Amino acid sequence: MNLPTWITLSRLCGLPFILYLLANPTVDHRWLAVGIFVVAAGTDWLDGYLARKLDLVTELGKFLDPLVDKLLVLGSLLALIELRLVPAWGVCIILARELAIAGWRVNPKLTGSSTISGANIWGKLKTVTQIIAIALLIAPLADPWDISGLIVFWLSVVVTVVSGLIYVFDTDN
Repeated sequence: MNLPTWITLSRLCGLPFILYLLANPTVDHRWLAVGIFVVAAGTDWLDGYLARKLDLVTELGKFLDPLVDKLLVLGSLLALIELRLVPAWGVCIILARELAIAGWRVNPKLTGSSTISGANIWGKLKTVTQIIAIALLIAPLADPWDISGLIVFWLSVVVTVVSGLIYVFDTDN
């Protein structure tokens, strides 16, 4: 395993802390959880940048990166369901898309390719909107920002569905 892959895996280390802090969501715990979440999410950019810059892109990295992203995002969203900050059915839509596309990406019979394709611009936009929504929703902000977090959450649900449809119907995949 190379450095970008280790950075990808390090992203998972933050999730247990986020879940622990949100199990007792004091104001301080929520701010700490936001900080850990943002740092963990930021490693997504860092590992991709280093993999491309150092010419260390691997099939393992292309497989693990989106998987680790999904675990970080979905684990955090599950905590937000428990806190009653997002509805379970909205998260279920995201989960369904993530599982369907993850299966699609690694199945050569569906993609017609023996290599794993990287995320397209829609997949990246999906991840960014999900990360922004989760950060806004975890943070103990005043009412106008709470509403902003929900708006971005629903935007992320729409972008998630659209990106999945584009991925499935794009003839280059």
